[in-house]
Amino acid sequence: MTRIFSGIKPTGHLTLGNYLGAIRGWAEVDQYRAESVFSVVDLHALTVDHDPARVRRLSRQAATLLLAAGIDPERSVLFVQSHVDEHARLSYLLECVASDGEMRRMIQYKEKSVVEQARGGSVRLSLLTYPVLMAADILAYGADEVPVGDDQTQHVELTRDLAVRFNQRYGHTFVVPRATRPEVGARVMDLQDPTSKMGKSHESGAGIVYLLDDADVVRKKIMRAVTDSGSEVVFDREGRPGVSNLLEILAACEGGSPEGLSGAYESYGALKKDVAEAVVELLRPVRERHKALVADSGYVEGVLRGGAERARGMARPTVDAAYRAIGLLPAVADVAAVPEVVGVSGAR
Repeated sequence: MTRIFSGIKPTGHLTLGNYLGAIRGWAEVDQYRAESVFSVVDLHALTVDHDPARVRRLSRQAATLLLAAGIDPERSVLFVQSHVDEHARLSYLLECVASDGEMRRMIQYKEKSVVEQARGGSVRLSLLTYPVLMAADILAYGADEVPVGDDQTQHVELTRDLAVRFNQRYGHTFVVPRATRPEVGARVMDLQDPTSKMGKSHESGAGIVYLLDDADVVRKKIMRAVTDSGSEVVFDREGRPGVSNLLEILAACEGGSPEGLSGAYESYGALKKDVAEAVVELLRPVRERHKALVADSGYVEGVLRGGAERARGMARPTVDAAYRAIGLLPAVADVAAVPEVVGVSGAR
């Protein structure tokens, strides 16, 4: 059976972009067609300055929202990354296979390092190496597929390269995964800056619809969305990024194609109104389910505890095999082996 792995980073409140681009597909499609492993990848949140209490709070919120969105813990494995040691264990082995040049070519590192240097600061080493940890997240589970947005494709390509290189040097150990992407809604853009991705960690939330925003807040943000010069509703990502973003959101919410939907509107106002109502109705059950889960904290804790146990059982054989393949001495399996080792040492 096909196995998939995907994770979500708790660096901010989850957004409509996260839901349409990834989470809804996990819940409605992926977990029914494949053996699914989903993780809140909290170790990745440590690559930048952070408030420890906020990371813990957002990690729990992300896990709760995944359940609210329809991830079924009986059907899928849901856990927090730091609860499974195999991620960190495998990451170091892959660092021994990766090159400095590969890391420095990663787009996100290049972009963030330029920003920090312009501010007179520096970036953490973990920001340079975290794509290797991401590769470990995937390879530890023998994932065949990794559902990602366009901006994460480079990371999956790196994962493939590291898996192939390790297999060639040390013997076949890892499944070589492939990236998969949803056809619609893979990259929802900021409502105030439709040339930028709707990111959960932006300083201003004016152009971001958060999954836990009240209905009136959602409507207000969408009705204030930046459009384009002129008034014709046309789908054109390059020439009309604002209206095209709204059409893509509507298509992702209701089905159909952005091109086809564009012909149904004569004004931006009418389009915005329909998009707002479509998003409100899409997110209503998620918010209601989240509220119920927050009131039952023991359930969420139990899901994460059980998910971590299952994840460890899945990842450990692969990671142990990688340790053996790369040349590390196995740990003493049991007490009975100890006298033999001591005896050899004493005789010498």
